[in-house]
Amino acid sequence: MGDMTIPSVALGGPLDMPLLGFGTWQIRGDAAYDAVREALAAGYRHLDTATMYGNEAEVGRALRDSGVPRDDVFVTTKLPPDRAGKERATLDASLAALGVDAVDLWLIHWPPRRGKSVPVWREFLAARDEGRARAVGVSNYGTEEIDELIAATGQRPAVNQIRWGPKLYDAKLVAGHRERGVVVEGYSPFKTTDLRDPVLSRIATAHGVDPARVVLRWHVQHGIVVIPKSVTPERIIRNAQLDGFVLTDEEMALIDGLSRV
Repeated sequence: MGDMTIPSVALGGPLDMPLLGFGTWQIRGDAAYDAVREALAAGYRHLDTATMYGNEAEVGRALRDSGVPRDDVFVTTKLPPDRAGKERATLDASLAALGVDAVDLWLIHWPPRRGKSVPVWREFLAARDEGRARAVGVSNYGTEEIDELIAATGQRPAVNQIRWGPKLYDAKLVAGHRERGVVVEGYSPFKTTDLRDPVLSRIATAHGVDPARVVLRWHVQHGIVVIPKSVTPERIIRNAQLDGFVLTDEEMALIDGLSRV
């Protein structure tokens, strides 16, 4: 990817979030360190981790050892719902493990128990105002749950990270987020997709790429952030190679049509 131009989405102010990131769910220890080093070498400038993943220290060490300046990399971590009420201590631990002064994005990983969401959100806003998280958002929230936060505080989450892929494509859901000024970020793009689907195979062949890259390019062209995960160096590098081909409107519509929603 080297000089690759991965488009970004603005999160307000000077903060931009690259539409392609590297996911680290289910990767721990040396495997997490090696995968992140590989991703940064391949040109990824957006890393996604979480307290729950147990790999923040490895992600932070890989970032430091990579030689890539900290300010060039967008770093996300997340608060587990069972840490509601312990927001500050959890973020302190994340920052210490990652070895950074602030994360670029801090997410509530899942909605906490009923009635707890708004108090957690107030703590997130305080962390943002203190500069310990440059932006704050949520993950696995429905639009009604987002509306509850906005109604209580007047502040919208910058991002909602949800399970996403062609089979889960829902134009209404995307539109609902955009109306609220919330960026959609998709995870598990391949787990939710049959990469052997003839539609994807046909489009991939037409562009001389593999179906996985077609799926990633589809996210990017929709303006949806995507965080593929892999521990295989070849795949990490290949997933980053999204320049050099553009899906036509017709191809985008065909992929949208794979939706089961």
